[in-house]
Amino acid sequence: MKRVALLFVFAFLFVSAAAFADSTTVTVNAVNDKGVGQSIGTVTATDSDVGLILNVNLKGLTPGAHGFHVHAMGSCGTMGANNTTGPAMAAGGHFDPDGTNTHKGPIGNGHKGDLPYIVADDGGMVKGIYLAPRLTVADIKGKALMVHAGGDNYSDNPALGGGGARVACGVVK
Repeated sequence: MKRVALLFVFAFLFVSAAAFADSTTVTVNAVNDKGVGQSIGTVTATDSDVGLILNVNLKGLTPGAHGFHVHAMGSCGTMGANNTTGPAMAAGGHFDPDGTNTHKGPIGNGHKGDLPYIVADDGGMVKGIYLAPRLTVADIKGKALMVHAGGDNYSDNPALGGGGARVACGVVK
């Protein structure tokens, strides 16, 4: 009986600790020149002892690698700074609170918005858990999660790691 009671207390403490971790679920939508389209899935972001855990569940992407970033502004609209227009331009550039102006990946000392690139399977689906060790839920609230058309080599050559066009976006609330 004591063993069962101990297991219950341990399970309660574990579940309670997990319940108090900050977490948010972001709906991600397709974007194009006309604006925000249909939902393509969700990303759940949860704080952990090792950084931000991103549970990605997306569909409708082209097969292959896609750049995945936190962008500075919490909008997926088409109108960006200086009257620039295009898919999710209102999200601004990569989240870079330290002003590094460099692209070094999720564990480098560049943009904090650099996330691990995601890979869509042959059916266009991405299901996986990714780690952003330098971020918390509080860091990304009020920002946008962005999926790019191409992969990401975590450098500034080609520009922003080669991710290219913005194809999906979600605002973190």
